[in-house]
Amino acid sequence: MARKPQNKNSTAKVGFEQKLWQAADALRNNMDAAEYKHVVLGLIFLKYISDAFEAKYAELTAQISEGADPEDPDEYRAASIFWVPKEARWAHLKANAPQPTIGKLVDDAMAAIERDNPSLKGVLPKDYARPGLDKERLGQLINLVSDIALGDPAERARDTLGRVYEYFLSQFASAEGKKGGQFYTPTHVVRVLVEMLAPYKGRVYDPCCGSGGMFVQSEKFIEAHAGRLGDISIYGQESNYTTWRLAKMNLAIRGIDAQIAHGDTFHNDAFPDLKADYVLANPPFNSSDWRGELLKDDKRWVYGVPPAGNANFAWVQHFLHHLAPNGIAGFVLANGSMSSNQSGEGEIRRNIIEADLVDCMVALPGQLFYSTQIPVCLWFLARDKRNGRFRDRRGKTLFIDARKLGTMVDRTHRELTEEDIRKIAGTYHAWRGDRDAGEYEDVPGFCKSATLDDIRKHGHVLTPGRYVGAEAQEDDGEPFEEKMKRLVAQLKEQQAEAAKLDAAIARNLEELGYGG
Repeated sequence: MARKPQNKNSTAKVGFEQKLWQAADALRNNMDAAEYKHVVLGLIFLKYISDAFEAKYAELTAQISEGADPEDPDEYRAASIFWVPKEARWAHLKANAPQPTIGKLVDDAMAAIERDNPSLKGVLPKDYARPGLDKERLGQLINLVSDIALGDPAERARDTLGRVYEYFLSQFASAEGKKGGQFYTPTHVVRVLVEMLAPYKGRVYDPCCGSGGMFVQSEKFIEAHAGRLGDISIYGQESNYTTWRLAKMNLAIRGIDAQIAHGDTFHNDAFPDLKADYVLANPPFNSSDWRGELLKDDKRWVYGVPPAGNANFAWVQHFLHHLAPNGIAGFVLANGSMSSNQSGEGEIRRNIIEADLVDCMVALPGQLFYSTQIPVCLWFLARDKRNGRFRDRRGKTLFIDARKLGTMVDRTHRELTEEDIRKIAGTYHAWRGDRDAGEYEDVPGFCKSATLDDIRKHGHVLTPGRYVGAEAQEDDGEPFEEKMKRLVAQLKEQQAEAAKLDAAIARNLEELGYGG
């Protein structure tokens, strides 16, 4: 995984985006982060499509003598660029930014873009004219966004604005706290999943896709490893309407062609016939309101009917249902999924294990998420462990205990570093036999290749700590007998010192009139 190390503390902190965020946040005033998010991200998206349009417009203008028409919408659609009508062009909005009517002008611009680009219908925010939005601050925000990637070619604008959009998503998730987890999975957690699965080619599916972070990182992975972006096709579904809109904009700003449906995955599966080569997902933890009692006879529950009070194993079986014969799924679940025996969950897990579907389990450290501080784990399920791409892993499961990895980036949040991500993914790749991944070896306290019998002996519990054992201690070279003599002498010294202190305290209390 040849990637350059990022900032020493954070994979997200990059100077430019951070300064921009601080400036934008200063304009937030008293507005709630959840509301401000749509104001800011909508403007960034508008700037992106306007920049891409202007670059193509200039190109076509230079070709007028050859018959090109810069005002022909079809010229843009043919190049997969959104057509931007005159009233929605950024220059028009920037010129009117100081006007009290700027809110209505932005709304009109959003409506015009949706009108002329059907794929964006219902996606863009259109409530900038509302009385509660300070128009002076809106004008200042437009001026701020105007300076992003100013004058750069379209490709650079896309990259810069895409980075800004992604950074702002993470900052809004942090600002919203628990609610932020509904639309955003921390990038370093997504990267572990993507780096382990290595989705070079095929269909990638996330049935609870949030703002689309799994897809953005999948495309980045392909770019970083010199793959071809067109080699993967993307399918996603999101039940929250406002989050679905964020995902549509997030992927459009990256130029990612994807099918993202809005709706409830359990009750209205938008891709019932899809068989994916990769499933990547971070479903809501321990969800109890998924109306499971209405789906007791569903064909997806091959390994047992999931309890109505917890959707964890409904998600797991939904992922399996959509896996292609050689497909692999990687997803995040709460730690309880590895050991729970409540309401039939233990039986479902046992059936999945006995079907030899569990390829790898990773225990992660706590405090990785904005939405919760509970520790979580990663599951990796393989439809067929014999598939030709890697070695035959039938009857084997890799356990990785990564609880000691990660670095605290503030008082309450931990992040996995580039080195951590490489270590986890590299261990999995070596174990499953990826080309050039090196030889795999068990490392006490960190990783263990276990057999199906080993898992049976542990009662079908999948907690990695049970399998990897204790970390090997470094031999300090001191003979045992000598070490014991030294430690006993040290203990006696400490006991004598404690006795002196007790006596001194007793004397002091006596002098104060509180002795025995």
